[in-house]
Amino acid sequence: MKWFIVVVTLLLAGCSTAPQYRVVDGTMLGTTYHIVAETTLSNKQIFEEMQRINSEANASMSIFNPQSLLSRINSNQTDSVDIHIARNIEIASKINALTPRYDITVKPLVDAYGFAAKNREAKPNIDSLVQFVGFEKFRLEDGRIVKSDSRLQIDLNSIAKGYVVDLIAEWLNSQGCENYIVEVGGEICAKGVNAKGIAWRVGVDTPFENNQTPGLHQQKVVQISGSALATSGNYRRFYYNEQGERISHTLNPQTGQSQTTSLLSATVIAPRCATADALATAFMASDEKDAIALAKSLCDSISVYFVLAPEKGKEEYREFSTLNE
Repeated sequence: MKWFIVVVTLLLAGCSTAPQYRVVDGTMLGTTYHIVAETTLSNKQIFEEMQRINSEANASMSIFNPQSLLSRINSNQTDSVDIHIARNIEIASKINALTPRYDITVKPLVDAYGFAAKNREAKPNIDSLVQFVGFEKFRLEDGRIVKSDSRLQIDLNSIAKGYVVDLIAEWLNSQGCENYIVEVGGEICAKGVNAKGIAWRVGVDTPFENNQTPGLHQQKVVQISGSALATSGNYRRFYYNEQGERISHTLNPQTGQSQTTSLLSATVIAPRCATADALATAFMASDEKDAIALAKSLCDSISVYFVLAPEKGKEEYREFSTLNE
């Protein structure tokens, strides 16, 4: 009997699965995701959880899904929020308190400029639209959104990807994962080390116009562990209107104008990806001087790396950084 117990014990030990680095890729939120994690979970388990998170996020926060909760809030079919929208509004309000250049009520402008899969207007009537834009024009009260004007609409695209990255990281943490990197559409959260035992390395793309291939041309490589990273820039999502003016997807909520300055890309490293995502947008909606001033005012747990346009007559990009290197 003792020999039988020993044999069974050895067989059970042999069947246990040791953690190994898994790589899972797929699509969510209209973009791609990439996950590398040291875990006992199977690729199938990770993939299925990503599908669940994607479905939940799409049903809650998507402005492209007309049946999402946010779309129904925007069309005044309901005023009730769920936990995801409430959390995003809370984070967004903190960034808006730092700078009014970050505002999630810009959807009327996003629509008019054609950045929400709608037919763009040749000459958007900006003056008529900005009167519906402003964080002060709504509030969250007992799980309900109270609008001062029914035409106010919310767009969470500047924070939702980062928020979903945080959700995925929280799930991996709950599964006992100590080493992983999560990337959704360029927004990243990393913990621990990679398979080589060193901190995760992330490239920041060179922001030249129409650089459409992530990772091919890199301006800088940074190491992250136990933090999140998000980059925003105006070198991929833009178009030229009939007047030949360059219209980028970054909009100034105060003027309603497309924002293009000497700040070409803004990378933010923060404890949470939603915060990094929102701040990167806030920086891009600011001019160089204001962006640098805001970066210097942030707490020590948040750092930035800016790529700035070359000085007149020069070719080299300028940089501003608060990274601890």
